[in-house]
Amino acid sequence: MAKAIRYHKQGGPEVLQVDEVQVGDPGPGQARVRHKAIGVNFVDTYQRSGLYPMQLPSVAGNEGAGVVEAVGSGVTSVKAGDRVTYTGLPGSYCEVRLVPADRLVKLPEGVSEEQAASMTLKGMTVQYLIHRTYAVKSGDTVLWHAAAGGVGLIAGQWLKAIGAIGIGTAGSEEKAALAKAHGWQHVINYNQDNFVEKVKAITGGKGLPVVYDAVGKTTWEGSLDCLRPRGLMVSFGNASGPVAPVNLGVLSTKGSLYVTRPTLATYIASRTDLEETAKSLFDVVKSGKVKIETTKKYKLAEAAQAHRDLEGRKTTGSVVLVP
Repeated sequence: MAKAIRYHKQGGPEVLQVDEVQVGDPGPGQARVRHKAIGVNFVDTYQRSGLYPMQLPSVAGNEGAGVVEAVGSGVTSVKAGDRVTYTGLPGSYCEVRLVPADRLVKLPEGVSEEQAASMTLKGMTVQYLIHRTYAVKSGDTVLWHAAAGGVGLIAGQWLKAIGAIGIGTAGSEEKAALAKAHGWQHVINYNQDNFVEKVKAITGGKGLPVVYDAVGKTTWEGSLDCLRPRGLMVSFGNASGPVAPVNLGVLSTKGSLYVTRPTLATYIASRTDLEETAKSLFDVVKSGKVKIETTKKYKLAEAAQAHRDLEGRKTTGSVVLVP
């Protein structure tokens, strides 16, 4: 038996409970992984709350890193003893679990399990957003909401390495200082200033080629107003709630804008894309251009408090659970 954090109904953090679950031997194509660290992400709260309906009961979480204990028949990509990481597999808030082996990525020397749990989802999200959703070039100016969050702190460093000019938003002076320390050239405190006006001032009224927005409902309209004609709005999260139904005519009146709602799952659906995305992330981290820091650790049994702090905007950077 192994400890796992499950919810038997969807709702607030209080629905998360510690259960004992049976974990058997891996079947064909599977691997059994013992977690060393587990990533905590906003998508976990969406699944728990019911924004993303889940089959119940469900083990919370989607990201983890640890050591392979055993593999089933037909598995050649990993073996017992390998250090691995994964993301996008619901059920990670547990001590040990079975996973499809072809979704595991081996960790290179120099990348710890705690770092991996802090960056696999967040870092690969940044990778696809800035290299494939919109290929950011040196000299581009971009806006990124929640610059002091786990994704934002990685993005600020990576964009700086590319040579882009990063404008980030944050909700306090403390978070703004943290964002600046991680590569953001301009940080706007949205509780003190109008971010649209600030962006227009920074760009001399020209607007931006792309806006990256994981906040959702409260920043949608303003984000569109920050774009230049034919700019791209990348909506990849709902921290303030889902975006309301959109009148597509608004996109024409604001300058023939483009909008996309991408997900990491689509961008790493194939084994080749998964490996290439992970390699790109590992390479930039090992180069020292992007540093990965775990800003808060909780015990596995404290998962509910981790969710309260995440949803209450009390966390910065990457949050992990330790079994």
